[in-house]
Amino acid sequence: MLVVLFKIIVVLFSVVIHEVSHGLMAYRLGDPTAKRLGRLTLNPFPHLDLFGSILLPFLSFMFGGFVFGYAKPVPYNPLFLRDQKYGPAKVGFSGPASNLVLAVIFGLILRFLPPFLYQTSIPELFTFIVFINLGLAIFNLMPVPPLDGHWLLLSFLPDRFYRLKQMYSQYGLLLFFVFLFIVFPLILPLVQILFRLIVGV
Repeated sequence: MLVVLFKIIVVLFSVVIHEVSHGLMAYRLGDPTAKRLGRLTLNPFPHLDLFGSILLPFLSFMFGGFVFGYAKPVPYNPLFLRDQKYGPAKVGFSGPASNLVLAVIFGLILRFLPPFLYQTSIPELFTFIVFINLGLAIFNLMPVPPLDGHWLLLSFLPDRFYRLKQMYSQYGLLLFFVFLFIVFPLILPLVQILFRLIVGV
């Protein structure tokens, strides 16, 4: 039971760090929205979403054997960004980047963990931290709305593709469900590959 509780806490703080990173990048680029709303904090309570932060992690574990969830998105106003062209891409990428940093830090600790600690729960818990953060990073980098990756795509598409950008945003929800059923199953093998690269097993 303690291991399950730890995993829920890991998911919670991983998504909170993800969202705070969005807000910090937006603030750095000139948008005070998240700061004014008190969302630039690692205190999880302002970020909690009843379904995504509490019910979903519990249900995913009970019925799927894994723990997954999300926090309330940190709001930001792109009109305040000093970098109007690439600002949204920087804000979008900052969340997955924070998860990648966490995965690399804990992955390297796991890689060089002293052998006597393998008799404890530490390897299992650190493995989960690496897996969940790699999963969050890769999932959110997928270029479909409302995921972070679509801001990268829209920012780097030339202006002459304006109509395509408009259609892309208009049918984003449909693309998201197509992604869930077709592309999402490919994420786990990619997570496993990156895990091996970082941890070395």
